Amino acid sequence: MVPGISTLGIKVGYSATANGTTLPSAVTQLDRINAVGGINLETEQIDASALEDYISKYIAGRADTGGSFPITVNVTDATIAEWQAVFTASAENDGVWIEIWSPYLTKAFWVFAQTPTAFPMPEIAQNELATVEIPMTIVEYHGLGTGVEPSPSSTPTA
Repeated sequence: MVPGISTLGIKVGYSATANGTTLPSAVTQLDRINAVGGINLETEQIDASALEDYISKYIAGRADTGGSFPITVNVTDATIAEWQAVFTASAENDGVWIEIWSPYLTKAFWVFAQTPTAFPMPEIAQNELATVEIPMTIVEYHGLGTGVEPSPSSTPTA
């Protein structure tokens, strides 16, 4: 048994397919990603109590994703151009597929999400890396699915 995996080598990618139901077969890598927020599945509780119950009874309801997750990216001219293309694709297709791919897993994490309409402004402080959080609105959390290694984008990262 493997005791765990590293985040080294993980790639984040997107695909601008016209629907959020079929996982894409090609994914474009998003460059200079520093972090991806997690998605917790909090199961809602439905009160199933009746008048004769002295103690409340519950059944499991639907899972709630929290509605969004952030992707933190280094701010460069290249990443701004790259994300503006993602914003355009999201607007044209009512969202984009986001894939979190790991060389250590046979499956990848998939989310169909919508982007903001503009590039957010980073917080600026002295002697720090300029990064920005891109808030992704979850349309559909697919979860684990067949992994597709993201291909490098045509936008240079330098």
